[in-house]
Formats: sequence, C-alpha cells, structure tokens
Amino acid sequence: MRSGILFALILAVIVPARAALAYTDEAQAARNRSVLPSRFVHLSEVAPDIVQDIRYAGYHNFLGRPVAGYESAQCILTKDAAEALKAVQKELNASGLGLMVYDCYRPTRAVQDFMNWSRNPQDQIAKNEFYPTVDKKDFFELGYVAKKSSHSRGSTMDLTIVPFPFKPGETFSPGQALVPCTAPYEDRFRDGSVDMGTGFDCMDDRSHALSDKIPLIAQQNRMLLRHIMEKYGFVPYDAEWWHFTLKAEPFPNTSFDFTVTEPRK
Repeated sequence: MRSGILFALILAVIVPARAALAYTDEAQAARNRSVLPSRFVHLSEVAPDIVQDIRYAGYHNFLGRPVAGYESAQCILTKDAAEALKAVQKELNASGLGLMVYDCYRPTRAVQDFMNWSRNPQDQIAKNEFYPTVDKKDFFELGYVAKKSSHSRGSTMDLTIVPFPFKPGETFSPGQALVPCTAPYEDRFRDGSVDMGTGFDCMDDRSHALSDKIPLIAQQNRMLLRHIMEKYGFVPYDAEWWHFTLKAEPFPNTSFDFTVTEPRK
C-alpha cells in the first residue's frame, strides 16, 4: 500500500516536471528561430509602413504553393539594405506613393526547391498566370530563376510601387482562376500596385525592365522605380523590372540558409 502511494507521489512530481521542461524547450526553440544572423533585420522593424506581400510564403507564386524555408510572410534584409529602402520609401511618400515588397532574403533551400520543382514537368498548377508562354524547364537559361540567387545574400529584394496610403487589392484564394500576368492591367490580378506592364514574377520578355512592349504609363512607372532605387544605391536587373540589389551589399560572397520567421517578441 505504502509503495503504491510512494509511486503515485513520484509520478506526480516527474510528469509535470517533464511537461514543464518540454514547454520550456519548445519556447526556447521558438525564440531561437527568430534570432537573425548579425547585420540582418526584419524590414517591419525598420520601415513598418512598407507593404509586404511575401509571395513565396503562400500560394500565389509560380510554384503554386509555399516554398521551402519560408515559415512566415516576412521580409528579412541586411540592415544596410533595409535602411536604404526606408530612404526610398520616405521620398516616395512625399509624392503619395510607397513600396511593396514581394520577396527579400531567400534561403538557399528555397532556391533548391525551385530547382527540384523545375524538374517535374507534370507540376504546372500556376502556369496560366506566371509563365503562360514559357516552358518551365527553360527558366534558368532565360534568367528568370537563378541556380544561385543573390537573394540568399540578404541585400536583394523584389518590389513595386503602390499608392500611399496603401489600399489592399485582391485577396488570392488557392484554386481560383488564373489570369495571365501579361494581360492588361485591368484584367490581371490586382494586388494594389501601380501598372508595371506585367505582374510580379511574370516569365515573359515583357518583364524585361526596358521593354517597349508595355503601355507608356507602365514604362514610366518602371523608370520611376528604377531611378529612385538607383539614387539610393541599388542596382537593377534588366531581365526583371522588380529585382534590385544593394550595390554596397555587406555579404557579396556569402549565401545564407536560415529560415524566414516572424520578428522576435
């Protein structure tokens, strides 16, 4: 009888202790996931009024699903790049405009996910919107996707211009009908941005920054984005109107693979 009581008392002490330890370990792991490498920041902590539509964390992208390494829809950048974007945002705000980022730091595992996806010809769920006239196997050769991405160095971002204050556009629902990214501005997916001639991540030569195959207003909007980004130290990429890299990037030869997470609280 006494041994049974003693055993019950031991269990009463051990089980809660184990539960508390497991809870502590889980909480610590969560905190560790939010700790960024030195010189990296969440953009929301530097320039909270820059709109974020981080496409690879959800379903509205050329894969049609979340991409490896994106645990949260957050823009993470080197502090240098984030501060430069803050300056761009401030100047645009004076004209009733602002920025919206689609992608920022990209883990190297995400780039590998792109490569693995490209080798599966049956997976074409997002073709109608993002690459209506291009074979997915040609993405790398055409320069739309890199086998080693500058995004993984932390000072490259994909972005556009939006009216400020920002009014949210459409909400994407997985499975909805997809409209080609090359369709007229009034017809394609409206994310709240100004007309740039194509949608983001549009695998088409009309996405080339200096293309003359798009409306004049879209060409003007691209030049506005290009000029103001260059003014604050960013280098454009001619194959994609949305892609810019900080010229004086702090990690020009280093690729990172930490996950994209929420800011630490």
